Amino acid sequence: MNSNSLQNRFPSVAFGTSGVRALVADLHPSVVAAYIKAFIQRMQGISALNEMGEIAVSIDLRPSSPDIALVAINAIIESGYQATYLGELPTPALALYCLTSGVPGIMVTGSHIPFDRNGLKFYSPTGEILKTDEQAMSDTFIDSAQLEKLKGKLIKLPNIVPYALSSYEARYVQYFQNRPLKSVRIGVYQHSAVGRDTVVRVLESLGATVVPLGRSNDFVPVDTEAVSKEDIQQAETWCAQHKLDVLVSTDGDSDRPLVFDENGQFVRGDILGLICARYLAITTLAVPVSCNTLLEKSDYFTRIQRTRIGSPYVIDAMNQLHKQGEQGVAGFEANGGFLLGSNVAGLPVLPTRDALLPIITILVNAASEKQTISQLVASLPARYTHSDRIKDINSAKSANILQKAEVDVEFQRQLFPKKSVAHIDTTDGVRITFSDGDIAHLRASGNAPELRCYTEAKTVSQAEALCQATLERLVS
Repeated sequence: MNSNSLQNRFPSVAFGTSGVRALVADLHPSVVAAYIKAFIQRMQGISALNEMGEIAVSIDLRPSSPDIALVAINAIIESGYQATYLGELPTPALALYCLTSGVPGIMVTGSHIPFDRNGLKFYSPTGEILKTDEQAMSDTFIDSAQLEKLKGKLIKLPNIVPYALSSYEARYVQYFQNRPLKSVRIGVYQHSAVGRDTVVRVLESLGATVVPLGRSNDFVPVDTEAVSKEDIQQAETWCAQHKLDVLVSTDGDSDRPLVFDENGQFVRGDILGLICARYLAITTLAVPVSCNTLLEKSDYFTRIQRTRIGSPYVIDAMNQLHKQGEQGVAGFEANGGFLLGSNVAGLPVLPTRDALLPIITILVNAASEKQTISQLVASLPARYTHSDRIKDINSAKSANILQKAEVDVEFQRQLFPKKSVAHIDTTDGVRITFSDGDIAHLRASGNAPELRCYTEAKTVSQAEALCQATLERLVS
């Protein structure tokens, strides 16, 4: 790789599972401008820019996001293109704008990671960019003289174009007609999610009684895969105190859902995805290897394609399934983000993670069946997952753990006493299936200095115990 390539010039900033992630301190203007320049070159290379040369930009609510967006807009303008600023917006709303307007887009967001970090997500007119696009950008030659020209002249962000947000909200208000949630009382944990008011407006438009809760002016890093005991206790308290039928939320850029049933119990993202796909009569799924094997056991779907973890891999798999002639294609991740890969009657394709669709479908499904959320979830075959992570662990240590978990029999015995290894899958990380059917999956995060552990078992308590015991042994 050329020493002046983007990846070599700025090694502390790189693509992760989905998009670029880094410490805010490392996202200085020259780095952001370089990524924007590389993105523009990639869009030029695949003829993805229209005659106007428009590129859309939006942000989440992190304190660093406006400044990063300003640099991005300057870089777009200085490169000779038109920047359309969409303001504070859920990531799927930006993706929808790009699809319907035929333009590329840039989302300034760090998703669920802490406020001292941020990042960039990139969209072509057909959806989220793929790993081939990321690699092409990483290999882009960066000329220092070009970066010197991208200093920009703007001193504040331009006026917001409001159309993107209203179109995104209308997408679901129009599809789920006749106020199907008119008998449902919903708590919305708003915290610092960029879509916090969007969720309230859409659910109220569908007839629900909405109770906004926990709004925060400070950024709160909500991870929809690693829900803490404190979060569950808060959910239990709110559900009882406000007599809620359900409590819902999203992560920071509102592309991952968070749902608690009427008792304040967490409904895992892959269960939301299953219920959403079944409700929409999806027949073919693309999902990461970390998702619950309940998908196969349920017999709800005719074909399930397993992928590496990350929405670009899911999107690529959906594209391949379409090429193979599959119909009714969708995907989702263990974090709950749902990717609609095929048009559903009245609901156009949206091949990027979305939080609103799985939130609404589980509510509408339960209401139509006159069931509580817990009853709807309990009607599925019994197979349970749990996940947690070790924070602040460097990549070298994570890599060493994964290498030993894959090949070191003695390490496996120490890590999983009283378990017999039946199969090891290295599609993404190390996923071990034991002879009793339980599963433990270790994987280094692509977005943060974390080692994640996903477990699966016959009961909730067994899945939780396996996960916690594994992490405790790893840090002891």
